[in-house]
Amino acid sequence: MWVELDSSGRKIELYCRILGDGDVPLIHLHGGWGYSVYPFDRQVEALGSDFKVLIPDRFGYGRSGRRLEAFALDFHRREADETFALMDALGVESAVLWGHSDGACIAAWMGLEAPARCAAIVLEALHFDRAKPRSREFFETMATDPRALGLGLSRTLAREHGEDYWEQLLRLEGAAWRLIQTAPHSHPDLFDGRLGELSPPVLILHGTDDPRTEPGEIETVRAALPAADVHLIEGAGHCPHSEPTAWLEATKAVLDFLASVNQLPQ
Repeated sequence: MWVELDSSGRKIELYCRILGDGDVPLIHLHGGWGYSVYPFDRQVEALGSDFKVLIPDRFGYGRSGRRLEAFALDFHRREADETFALMDALGVESAVLWGHSDGACIAAWMGLEAPARCAAIVLEALHFDRAKPRSREFFETMATDPRALGLGLSRTLAREHGEDYWEQLLRLEGAAWRLIQTAPHSHPDLFDGRLGELSPPVLILHGTDDPRTEPGEIETVRAALPAADVHLIEGAGHCPHSEPTAWLEATKAVLDFLASVNQLPQ
């Protein structure tokens, strides 16, 4: 379904998949390439009897309105507000959040800004550091030559976002991440030093071979959130929930976490 929102002083249209037969809302927040590169289908099958699974295409992605302007450097925080506006429009007071990559950053900001609306939070492949030397070439490629990421990926992105638009979207996000590396800021992390203030139950879900993770980055996240559950998947990359050798372990870890914090319906 499509929902028209007032978000950050502008009217935007978002597309949101509503799946599953359960009554408890669970919102999946996709990463920076959109939904189809890292699909959530297996998780919908596993969770759908207990949860109403909401999967919005963020503004600029998929079937939602197209982004014509640059991403703000605090776009994760702004898109947290966008997601709250979507929840309001759908009459969702509180939800479990499962965010992946950029979506994990958005979920964390939601937990910081309105913890009562976040019943539990899964942070999968969370970005924490602003400076990411290992990923600078990757972000530069996104910003200047998205087709160099590969033919298969290009075709998937074109199907989801439109052949006439997907390169623009990747260029805009790559440019934002390129600026995040160098823009002056008082904090070295994406959460202004506040991640430790997260009060909802949190699961940190991460692949040990995530190429977007800096040395020591996940250890810093764990130190900031000592009460969080942590599940590291050996050999998994940037998206455990969709990887052939990791999706089952990732899904079970989330189900176990939700049961432990009393978020599985009885």
